[in-house]
Amino acid sequence: MSKKKSKSKESTKKVQTDPPEVPVAQLFPRGIFPEGEWQSYQNDQRWRETSEEKRVQARLQNHMINEARQAAEVHRQVRQYMRSIIKPGISMTYMCETLEDTVRMLIQAKGLEAGIAFPTGCSLNHIAAHWTPNAGDKTVLQYDDVMKLDFGTHINGHIVDSAFTVAFNPKYDPLLNAVKAATNAGIQQAGVDARLGDVGAAIQEVMESYEIELEGKTHQVKSIRNLCGHSIDAYQIHGGKSVPTVKGGEQGVRMEEGEFFAIETFGSTGKGYVHEDLECSHYMKNFGVGHVPLRLPKAKQLLGVIDRNFGTLAFCKRYLDRLGESKYQMALKSLCDNGVVSPCPPLCDQRGSYVAQFEHTFYLHPHKKEVLSRGDDY
Repeated sequence: MSKKKSKSKESTKKVQTDPPEVPVAQLFPRGIFPEGEWQSYQNDQRWRETSEEKRVQARLQNHMINEARQAAEVHRQVRQYMRSIIKPGISMTYMCETLEDTVRMLIQAKGLEAGIAFPTGCSLNHIAAHWTPNAGDKTVLQYDDVMKLDFGTHINGHIVDSAFTVAFNPKYDPLLNAVKAATNAGIQQAGVDARLGDVGAAIQEVMESYEIELEGKTHQVKSIRNLCGHSIDAYQIHGGKSVPTVKGGEQGVRMEEGEFFAIETFGSTGKGYVHEDLECSHYMKNFGVGHVPLRLPKAKQLLGVIDRNFGTLAFCKRYLDRLGESKYQMALKSLCDNGVVSPCPPLCDQRGSYVAQFEHTFYLHPHKKEVLSRGDDY
């Protein structure tokens, strides 16, 4: 009797469809989501693993960390599907909308409780970050492009921010390998009481030990020195701490127990320095901004839309279009001019160069660190 029961239970257990349409919460009916990759802290903090007090403290955080694990599982499943459909010739707009619709479905998007935490960055070649197509953009992915796919998911403001690079041409492999190794070196160095400057030094040392040959010219892979990783707070993707990707920065600042961090590294064949360029698509309401008197009625109305739908999470113009907003350009400019919203324009190295990115989110538990966004892919 009992054997039959367990068999029927097994047969009704949901599995993900292709394309994925089953919310991740339904795949884990007990509400316990997969853990990330556990890593030990460095030697002087290794004692935490055997401390009973630290283990008890870790268990007290189960509910909060379980929400972050759910966001991470959504990220993994979405990117796994996207890798199967991203091919040369795909429209960037179609790609982004497919990714975002899949996130909304798998995370059961609901206002500010669950959804997308950061618009889909799909920056190409010398563009390092913060590019996504605006309405009417006809860009198509090419065989020789190097695309950074960067997006965030969240449950109740617990954000998972993770990115990887897509390149079809194997000539770019050394660049991707350099950045993946540098990101992993940064994660390895990170931990409770770790100096942010030491993390940056570890990243740069690994990154710049790689070379790539393109069109008969050998380039040392450079760590982009003015792009950083960051701590993550609730509903605030860029918390108060920056994690440098070169040596010499943030020497006195340390990581602390109970913090979320995103380590992201960018390797470039160019100058290793980015500047703002091109049309802006990403925006974010400033965290902690109080009441600001706005003269333009349309700006007030648009701020209401932003508050209800995004709060302090980043959004892009396509998201406003999707909500039925139109002719909002002047209102958006007014919100930016008044310091309520910050524009986040594309960040570019020199034209003709190539930039790759890998990023992971991890949490500093009392006893160990957990790389929440780790998957079989990266």
